[in-house]
Amino acid sequence: MQRTATVLVYSDNVNTREEVRLSAGRRPAADVPPVEYVECATLPALLSLLEEGGIDACVLDGETAPAGGMGVCRQIKDEIFDCPPVLLLIGRPQDAWLATWSRAEAAVPHPLDPAEVAHGLAEVLRRRLPAAA
Repeated sequence: MQRTATVLVYSDNVNTREEVRLSAGRRPAADVPPVEYVECATLPALLSLLEEGGIDACVLDGETAPAGGMGVCRQIKDEIFDCPPVLLLIGRPQDAWLATWSRAEAAVPHPLDPAEVAHGLAEVLRRRLPAAA
């Protein structure tokens, strides 16, 4: 049986979380396994899920309040052992330098383009998982 990848989507906006799920779909690329999504809207919930383990990649919304995805990304890279790779949703293309500062492996600007979200998620999953073949 083929393994599934678990992707944590963090945003305080339910519509953004849904847009990520619908954009990337169940299989963002042919060479990555099918995806199951876990969603959360608060920093404590995100930290709890990461501490439990089993998360293969994270999608963090940089526009989330009060704990934005950029700062959260930097925090989890420092605090979570074997932190999963991160796709960061940034407010605009000019914020790419902030994504670099946060140590995210990939970034996609708002408004979300489904092809870019799928490509970015596949990119971070490839860093964590062997090819699905």
